[in-house]
Amino acid sequence: MKPIPLITLRNGDRVPVLGQGTWNMGESAAQAAAEVRALQAGMALGMTLIDTAEMYGEGGAERIVGRAIAGRRDEVYLVSKVLPHNASKRGTIAACEASLKRLGTERIDLYLLHWRGTHPLSATVEGMQALQAQGKIGGWGVSNLDSDDIDELLEEPHGDKYLCNQVLYNLSRRGIEFDLLPQSLERGVAVMAYSPIEQGRILRNAALAAVAQRHGATPAQVALAWVLRRPGVMAIPKAADEAHVRLNRACLDMALTDDDLKELDAAFPPPRRKQPLAML
Repeated sequence: MKPIPLITLRNGDRVPVLGQGTWNMGESAAQAAAEVRALQAGMALGMTLIDTAEMYGEGGAERIVGRAIAGRRDEVYLVSKVLPHNASKRGTIAACEASLKRLGTERIDLYLLHWRGTHPLSATVEGMQALQAQGKIGGWGVSNLDSDDIDELLEEPHGDKYLCNQVLYNLSRRGIEFDLLPQSLERGVAVMAYSPIEQGRILRNAALAAVAQRHGATPAQVALAWVLRRPGVMAIPKAADEAHVRLNRACLDMALTDDDLKELDAAFPPPRRKQPLAML
């Protein structure tokens, strides 16, 4: 098993390119123990980047993560997010403090604005900078912000301190390749891909299945390997059981060929013009 490559963020943090998402976790007491075991299995395999949010399960996912990392906090790179309606300066700080309690930790490594709302970006940035000064977060970033939003962000005091943009990116959602992705990489800003297999909707594609068959892999593994082929890109697939976690991890043992990529490009064409940022 190959080691998971690391990506270095602008603040020097080194983060695995393959992590674990928690969207839809923490919503069922009956599933909680299995979800904790899945996250811990991923940690054991080196998938120590764990992404969550106050929105997921109305805090339930953060509680699941807190259980999974209890006594092992130093092993993980922890990401959470503030909801737009909480993203005033004071609200960002309060939301982060509530997330810290649910997670059972004193520090979130990377704290993101979940998507843009009515609060001005300047207020959110002020809250993020205050949290960082207090040591409650290691750094901050954004999620679901398009290139014009980023241009606005960069006009704000300290707006250039953002470390990451978490966006929807997979074979069927390639719009960021036209502008947002190259602009991010040029600035040294990491891109974190959520829903890297489009919540399973792309897995019956014939070209994806053909590439998978050639590699003795699953279509989901090919889709993940495709996302991770690009420098500067991380992915956070969700897996709610240990077997699924192991399958996700094994995607890194595959090297897609030029022919594979051409076949996938034919089935999922790259963008030829600017597209609105896709969101789920």
